[in-house]
Amino acid sequence: MIDAALIEKCADPSLKPAIVERFIAEAGSSDPLAVTIISGNRVILVPKPTTPDEAMALMHQHVGKAIVRVGITQYPAGLGIAELSELSTDLVDACANIRVGTALFGKVYRIVTKWYGNAVDEAFDDAIYAWKIGYFEGKAIFSEPETGDVEVAAPTDGQFPPDGNDQPAPISRDTVRGEVTTGDDPNQAGIRIDLSGIGSRAP
Repeated sequence: MIDAALIEKCADPSLKPAIVERFIAEAGSSDPLAVTIISGNRVILVPKPTTPDEAMALMHQHVGKAIVRVGITQYPAGLGIAELSELSTDLVDACANIRVGTALFGKVYRIVTKWYGNAVDEAFDDAIYAWKIGYFEGKAIFSEPETGDVEVAAPTDGQFPPDGNDQPAPISRDTVRGEVTTGDDPNQAGIRIDLSGIGSRAP
């Protein structure tokens, strides 16, 4: 579990500490150097980096070819950059990663909460899943603009996963609330629609 003092110092002030703690516990890592590579629905096994240089080398190797998540918040490396030279070592700094990661998750949580109409627990669960795959309601959630102010409260479920959960769980669901599925390039994923119910009822 991440030290509460580090969260208080570094986390985005728009999120309550309880939300940040649960966000990191469910979608993040206890290792500031953690790098997760996802191709399609598969987590690609890579050597665990032991230095910032090794973590940066992994990012340079895979950004643009697969989904790359890094650091305590499992921030999407490559977001908003035009070339690999723009990748920042801040992504593997604990405090800087928490700062940018919680700011981005705060936006995701507010967008999802507004969609739900302030149903806190359901919004948090789907915000976590949207963070993991990068999509909500068929749109790339990280680049979606916010419209209006939404205040989010901490979810009521205080359960945390066991310690040592350094990697997010492999993606197992195909869709959440009409999302698109991710492939090697999350910006090129297609929409999957469940047609299994068509024709199941008698006329």
